Amino acid sequence: MVSLDFSFVLLLISTLLVIALFGLIMRIRKKSQIHYVFLLMVVAIFIWNVGHILEVVTSVRDGYTNMVYVYIYYFGVCFVPLTILFTGLIFVRTKLKFTFRYIVLLIFPVIDYILLLTNKFHHLYFLEYSIFNNQVVLGNYFIIHTIGSYLYIGIGLYYLISFTIKNSGFFSRQSVLIITGVIVPLSINFLISFNFIVLPVFYTPISFSISIMCFALAIFKFQFLNISPIALQRIVDLISDSYIIINNDYQIIDYNQAFIDTFKNSLPMKRKDNLLEIFDSTSLGSKHKDQIITYNEKSIVNKVTEKYEEHFTDEFIDKYFSVEITPIYSSDIYLGTIILLKDITQSKRDLDTIQSTHSIIMEQERLASLGQLIGGIAHNLKTPIMTISGGLEATRELATEYDESIEDESVTKKDHHEIAEDLIGWIDKIKPYCSYMSDIISAVKDQAVNLSDSSTSSFTLNELLKRVELLMKHELKKYHCKLNIKSEVGMLTEFKGGVNNLVQIFDNLIVNAIQSYGKDQGIIDLKIKQKDNQIVFSVKDYGMGISPEVQKRLFKEMLTTKGKDGTGLGLYMSYSTIKGRFSGEMWLHSTLGKGSTFYISIPYYNIAEKTE
Repeated sequence: MVSLDFSFVLLLISTLLVIALFGLIMRIRKKSQIHYVFLLMVVAIFIWNVGHILEVVTSVRDGYTNMVYVYIYYFGVCFVPLTILFTGLIFVRTKLKFTFRYIVLLIFPVIDYILLLTNKFHHLYFLEYSIFNNQVVLGNYFIIHTIGSYLYIGIGLYYLISFTIKNSGFFSRQSVLIITGVIVPLSINFLISFNFIVLPVFYTPISFSISIMCFALAIFKFQFLNISPIALQRIVDLISDSYIIINNDYQIIDYNQAFIDTFKNSLPMKRKDNLLEIFDSTSLGSKHKDQIITYNEKSIVNKVTEKYEEHFTDEFIDKYFSVEITPIYSSDIYLGTIILLKDITQSKRDLDTIQSTHSIIMEQERLASLGQLIGGIAHNLKTPIMTISGGLEATRELATEYDESIEDESVTKKDHHEIAEDLIGWIDKIKPYCSYMSDIISAVKDQAVNLSDSSTSSFTLNELLKRVELLMKHELKKYHCKLNIKSEVGMLTEFKGGVNNLVQIFDNLIVNAIQSYGKDQGIIDLKIKQKDNQIVFSVKDYGMGISPEVQKRLFKEMLTTKGKDGTGLGLYMSYSTIKGRFSGEMWLHSTLGKGSTFYISIPYYNIAEKTE
């Protein structure tokens, strides 16, 4: 006798939970295939539950079962297995492309449901229907329905369980939820189908409601299906670095395809082999056995990753690897070790190439800078040389005039004094030019001899600016640019380091600023101010500016915007010098069409107050 008892209350509760779950999934904004197929499963179970609710209510009211409601809930019976199957498939593959082979899977549940709807004509599904399992008389087709449904459910649940365990472990919360969600409906459905206990048939959808609640917890609480659920082995086989996992007895537990491809001829192995025995039996292994044992034992004791570089070479392989040995612990219990080998052969060779050519490139850059300096100095020296030459010629004439006047009685003492005064006048005119030439020669000599000198010394701000002005005077005049220097700190402020290196950097920045104007005249502002324990220099132009794409790479690689006229070393080496030799920072702000400002911040050794 059907009644609205505790079992019916359970059916109502499970239906409400399914509705709530549907609402939760619908609130997810970015849904993947796994969410959509899960929604279909929820809808199918909802129809299954609602069909049973209508069936029970009308049976209590009318005293007989209205088959229309049976046809409603059997829609869920026929299509829930299909949704479980697709849930498992999508879980394994992350995303399905619904080709013909997947569409074919629809055939069985569709035929199944059609046979149910037409049961009164052939009675293949069941001969007599009842809401209680022990009173149902089954037809010949029902065994096919049962086998097909269990096959769909079994395959889907196999994918869910097996890949859950592979991805998160057998005893993880995700795995426990999935396994619980599998056991509950299968157990109840098995007991009902084979009449081991007498229960209303709607206990099956109740059990499936419990199942999808477990799946939902795995999705929403632990985000189990929110990650890309791809088999772990597929992932590690795509990793380019080689790895091998061993236990505490050096037995090989696992490795990836990259390891096989790299060492297949030098270290042939298979799972469960002993790594030390393989090392002893191969020429490559015997070379590196002691090293690996030493670092492995050290990593186990210290519980940290040990790293070192090693050259693996024999008749089959010649590669450099960065070896990382990482112990695996679980609750302070040592489980095994991961040996990761990163191929750094190309990096090693590139580094050797860079080191072998670095000195040549630096010398070429130094000579190019000196060539530019000497060209400017030669121009700067023309004026004082011509002046000195003219002065010497005038002095010669005065000396000749004086010599001739010695025997001339008409020449008075006053005339002798005038000649002497003219001689002294020319000497006073020549003397500053000689001093200027001496400064020029000293500056060029320092830049030529000590440009790459890394020794530490001290210098003042005044010394730095004086050299910059002196060496850049010709470039600025040649391109009609003006350098404005404004300092908010004292000129006797001292810095540690080689002044020549810093002079070269500022020369590069000023030359870049000049070139940013093209052939037009322009203004360059060099400002100096104190910020905390640093002195900040800024070199600002109002030229063409630098694009954001170039700015990102400017200090990180040898990049030039001058085409064949630039090497790309200037700013690259300037940045390295500021960081490495002055413990400072270098950065820039630039806007296309509005200009660029390069900043240099270096610590001072002794600050001096500014004096007017």
